[in-house]
Amino acid sequence: METKKNAQADLHKKKGLFFSIGLVVTCLFVISAFEWKSYTEIAKVDIKNDEVFEEMIDIPITEFKEPPKPVIQQPEVVEVPDEEEIDDEIEVNMDVEIKDIVTPAPVVKPKKRTPPKIIEEKEEKIFLISETQAMPKDGIAAFYKYIGQNLNYPSQARRMSIEGTVVLQFVVEKDGSLTDFKVLKSVGGGCDEEAVRVLKKSPKWSPGKQRGKAVRVRRSIPIRFTLR
Repeated sequence: METKKNAQADLHKKKGLFFSIGLVVTCLFVISAFEWKSYTEIAKVDIKNDEVFEEMIDIPITEFKEPPKPVIQQPEVVEVPDEEEIDDEIEVNMDVEIKDIVTPAPVVKPKKRTPPKIIEEKEEKIFLISETQAMPKDGIAAFYKYIGQNLNYPSQARRMSIEGTVVLQFVVEKDGSLTDFKVLKSVGGGCDEEAVRVLKKSPKWSPGKQRGKAVRVRRSIPIRFTLR
């Protein structure tokens, strides 16, 4: 069985008619829109005659005048005739005594003097005890005999009855001479000075030796002062 459309419900038949009507209506609206005129109401302002306006002030135009140009005066040219001669002549005196120029003597700077070098001699060691002891050359007995023969009892010590033993210390040098006397024990009354005097004049000793070489040796000796 075939299905059939109702002729009244079929809208496709009137489609062209509806389209034409819609197109005409749209064109009419568009034309009306372009042709439509609108008017704007302008507010009217009443200007009264008694209204006061501010007076306009005219500002005058200031004219700037150019300063007057300075007048430059040209200097007057004084002409000097070429034929004018100067009669005044300057006389130069050539008879001038020329003195001899004294040339100052050249200044000689003093040379720096180098101070002489001080050579410090090293003090040789003094031995208290040596391998070979320092002794009088003629023996100790002969030395005491020399002292007894040359010693003078001081008069002051004699008057004051001073007796005692003076101990002297001295150094026997390498050559056997006696130096560096010191009083270790004093008696006074001139006995100390007399003992030193006698030893200074004593004959040389045999020097002490260390490893076969002569050395300085310190010795001491007592000297007794006795009244008789």
